[in-house]
Amino acid sequence: MELLFYVAENPRFYRTRRIVQIVNGQSTSLISRTEAQAALLEYLHVTRNIQFADAENMSKNSPHFLEKLLAKVDIDADIGHSITRFLRYHPINEFEPFFESLGLKPHEYNPLLPRDLMFLCDDDLLLENYHVLCNYGIARTKLGKIYKEASDVFRYDYGVLVLQLKAYEELGLSQSFMIKLVVCSPYLLIGEVNVDFIKVLEILRKLGVEISRIEEDLSENSSYDWSRLLALLNLLRYAGYNEEQLGGLVSQHLGIFFGDSVDRIYLLIGFLLKFGSTMNQICYMFLQFPQMQFEKFVSNLRHCFLFLTEIEMEVREIGNLFCSHTLMLGSCRLKKSSTLRSVLNAPNKRICELIQENPQVLKKWGMGSKVEHLPNSRLQSRMLKTKFLLDLGIVDNSNKIERAVNVFRGSGAKFQERFDCIVDAGLSRKDVCEMIKSSPTILNQSKEVLEKKIDFLVNNLGYPVSYLVTFPFYFNYTTARVKLRLAMYNWLKDQGNGEPMLSLSTLIASSDKKFISEQVNHHPRGPEIWQDLKKEIYSESKATSWT
Repeated sequence: MELLFYVAENPRFYRTRRIVQIVNGQSTSLISRTEAQAALLEYLHVTRNIQFADAENMSKNSPHFLEKLLAKVDIDADIGHSITRFLRYHPINEFEPFFESLGLKPHEYNPLLPRDLMFLCDDDLLLENYHVLCNYGIARTKLGKIYKEASDVFRYDYGVLVLQLKAYEELGLSQSFMIKLVVCSPYLLIGEVNVDFIKVLEILRKLGVEISRIEEDLSENSSYDWSRLLALLNLLRYAGYNEEQLGGLVSQHLGIFFGDSVDRIYLLIGFLLKFGSTMNQICYMFLQFPQMQFEKFVSNLRHCFLFLTEIEMEVREIGNLFCSHTLMLGSCRLKKSSTLRSVLNAPNKRICELIQENPQVLKKWGMGSKVEHLPNSRLQSRMLKTKFLLDLGIVDNSNKIERAVNVFRGSGAKFQERFDCIVDAGLSRKDVCEMIKSSPTILNQSKEVLEKKIDFLVNNLGYPVSYLVTFPFYFNYTTARVKLRLAMYNWLKDQGNGEPMLSLSTLIASSDKKFISEQVNHHPRGPEIWQDLKKEIYSESKATSWT
């Protein structure tokens, strides 16, 4: 005979009826779960002399054990009689329903089963400490968590556990607070009164935080490491918080510190420090922290980081964004990058530019918000280029606009920035306009590249910035090329073979073939030195990101 027993997910719904299918032809029958529980209760209390409250809890809160038991029993019309008859000749391992009734799953309690015992009465210390915790007010179904995390508590000699609980009450803690505390931090009952916990209490009381409020935020489903919380409070104190600020922070956001979020706080601090934030900035961020779940805030930050990575934003830019707009990024849940690309009708590069120009735009891209298409970026860029060229008088004939616009590559919004960069180096706007007219490709280079080339000309080569007016084509050559030509020329002069007083424009504007023919080959070792210098300078160029 094959038996299948269907068990409720919640063992406390006693009125629910369960089905046993006896596969014998086509017959099936309904049985009452209550009858099976009653039979087990009678066996545990009457036959095994287990206290009624303990036996009742074991029979009503051990569905997996009951299922396993019924699978072994030949069920007849009387369910209770069938189970009673089976138990008369087949004693059970009482630790199995006992541990399960404490809230443990079979895979959790199986490793905890004593190897040489079957009956609960043989472990008097286990029962003694179990009853101490029950009588103190801790729910029986919560005791499994305590046993799993601090089994030594159940090995105390008579009277020791009572003294442990009283020692904490003498710190001014209420019994209701202790009930929650013992469940979420069972290890506090091992050994002497926990020093880290005492220090946390001292700090909180000094900050003016009421212990009764902490009790409201303690979660019995969580496990607390008070040493980690102590370290966090000390970190925040040493980072710059005064007592008033730290007390206000803890009081306003108790859920962060006592809602199973301490590890997430450490992760967030490490994350922001890695991106370049200072502890002062992080402390200020916490003071401004919004009224929202910390887990949701961290989840939003993580989602935002993934979003920025997916649109291929540079790591440096992501870091700057997270350091300066942490609260905003954690307060909104962004749409998926694929969704935004489709709705905005823009490539990754354009989306990155929009964010860098105005990070607040991310607020408009949150879940549930309506996002509109961006205007045609190419048309907009073309209009900016045209306006820039006309405003500066670089192009004074509208017929030449088409040709001029095609010469200038890149975003039109960047040209003014590049133009101003050259002016700021010490040249007049008029001179820069003339330079651009003669060498339009100057503005195709980024601001950073232009600044590096100007710096090299002035501080490394010793030329005045005004030299650029007479030789604007200098910007068209890489720094490595300029350095190589000058190094070779100086070596030739030292050997007495270099032509005297050659201008910089003559040295770098000629082709490699002409320079080698007219300069390098004038000395027998010239070609060898040229190759050595070239290898050294260009390898250095790659290492230092010269342009």
